Amino acid sequence: MSTSTIQTDLEAKLSDRARSVKPSGIRKFFEIAATMENVISLGIGEPDFVSPKPVINAAIQSLHDGKTGYTANSGLKELRELIGAEIKSRYNVSYDVDSEIIVTVGVSEAMLLSMLSLLNPGDEILIPEPCFVSYGPTAEFAGGNVVYVPTSVEHNFQVTAADIEARITPNTRVLFLGYPNNPTGAVLSRETMESIAEVVIKHDLMVISDEIYDRLVYGSALESGHVCVSSVEGLRDRTILLGGFSKGYAMTGWRIGYVCAPKAVANALYKLHQYVVMSAPTMGQIGAVAGISECQEDVEDMRQAYDKRRRLIVDGMRNAGLPTFEPEGAFYCFPDIRSTGLTSDEFAHKLLEEHRVAVVPGDAFGPSGAGYVRCSYATAYEKLEQAVEKITIFAKKYQALNRK
Repeated sequence: MSTSTIQTDLEAKLSDRARSVKPSGIRKFFEIAATMENVISLGIGEPDFVSPKPVINAAIQSLHDGKTGYTANSGLKELRELIGAEIKSRYNVSYDVDSEIIVTVGVSEAMLLSMLSLLNPGDEILIPEPCFVSYGPTAEFAGGNVVYVPTSVEHNFQVTAADIEARITPNTRVLFLGYPNNPTGAVLSRETMESIAEVVIKHDLMVISDEIYDRLVYGSALESGHVCVSSVEGLRDRTILLGGFSKGYAMTGWRIGYVCAPKAVANALYKLHQYVVMSAPTMGQIGAVAGISECQEDVEDMRQAYDKRRRLIVDGMRNAGLPTFEPEGAFYCFPDIRSTGLTSDEFAHKLLEEHRVAVVPGDAFGPSGAGYVRCSYATAYEKLEQAVEKITIFAKKYQALNRK
């Protein structure tokens, strides 16, 4: 029997779920870039900063102290207390430490638990797009039917209450929100969120809110403050709040996230969490304790560095003739590349081939991303300067060809 025949037979044994899910459009470009030398990557959504020293030192000391076993299923109580206190301090939302906060293996686990807890097979979940590539597939893993809600630059990539309500059916159960947004850098204003809340309450929906980038806001969003969805009137007991340490604390590899939810929902999340992972990594949790306790200045220093980079790349894209929405959250910009006459995929492939700069096609994040690319500015300022220069040369070339 040939190898190809064996592979075909094995693929037939896979579940429909495993066979139908599409590979990540982000990873595709990482894999291509990994085969090339001297690539400047604006593709990866990962801080280029090393985790703060107190985080590292606390984790190392925990190993020397022999703290290598499981923690409580819901996580170290000290960490849950600190998470609860921070949410209360920043957003004036209270969660019971013992029954409404669970430490998870990154936000990815928290999101999967949330989907599994709220969705029965055939239930509909509304997801604004462009959005992070794992939102839809995770809902599908839980048996949900995904209904994407388009957003546009004309509305600052904020989903509107009207757009949400227009897509609600008798099967709609959940609204998923991811703001500050990956890939656009958009944030939700309080006015917009309050109008969305009215729709959520009117139609008796639950909300899952991914707020992993809540510490990374800029400009007017910094002045007004990030809008925590569960802080909006009427939504605290309808919301599963997802957060973590990967982005704001530069702790991606530590895999520490958390989920906050009303007790009845948290109980369901807790049961699933027990069977899926037992508990999040102990040394990671100890590092996160040090992060909240000792590293707030580090978080702010990183935010200011991102803001400086943000200004560089947004201005650079605009000067290159690529209209660019003003991102006020996360660490991505989303330039419109249609003036080059290239599709998003063509732009990304040719830019990588001709100038060794990696970006991600906008439509990897949903149909509304067609004609855009995502550029992460979570990389060194000097590399960003070089990338902007290369993208400018590239864009001018294809804009000229497109005019002919």
